[in-house]
Amino acid sequence: MARILHIDTATAIGSVSLSDNGKELQTLQNMEQRDHAATITLFIQQLLTTHDLHHSQLDAIAVSAGPGSYTGLRVGVATAKGLCYTWQKPLIAVSTLQMMACGMRQSDEDVFYVPMIDARRMEVFTAVYNHRLEPVLEPQAMVLDTDSFASFIAKKKTLFFGDGAPKWHELLGQRTNAEFPSYQISAAHMIPLAAKAFADKDFQDVAYFSPYYIKAFFHPGKP
Repeated sequence: MARILHIDTATAIGSVSLSDNGKELQTLQNMEQRDHAATITLFIQQLLTTHDLHHSQLDAIAVSAGPGSYTGLRVGVATAKGLCYTWQKPLIAVSTLQMMACGMRQSDEDVFYVPMIDARRMEVFTAVYNHRLEPVLEPQAMVLDTDSFASFIAKKKTLFFGDGAPKWHELLGQRTNAEFPSYQISAAHMIPLAAKAFADKDFQDVAYFSPYYIKAFFHPGKP
């Protein structure tokens, strides 16, 4: 087990969490996406000070690595990489979608977990996970229509959540097996996944790692 710092800036809510032996010690959150770059390093300093820790006492740094906001992902990954390089710590990358599924899972009930991150218009970043958090539909950018996820809903209870879920709820309407529980993303939700990655020594190359954007950045002002 290990003491790990967790960073998430993939969506509008940014947060930093500190864990010890797989248990959450404290999490700090920022609700304004434009402030992520300014607040994340302050949160890290505050967590270390509050818990009387020196950075040498950390064992690894984990980051929510996407998909999500392009700018947000760059902020989080750049911060994590910079700290890993400076402090000589291993880097753990956690899928943002799998992290969300981990945060939603409350039991071993056999259901499908479908995290959704808004990608504008009727598009979302999404995936489908079983109750063991194994992907049964790989992370992807999906343009929603009324038949999206029909095969999963037909089989068993399917939970849709995240900031992309409301527009899917509106499109889908009321369907048997489709549920839309409330959810707020948090860096604390990656703690079990990061702890497993640390135990498995599943680390990233700090020099070459980049976020999981899924699709290329598009600037409307350029041809």
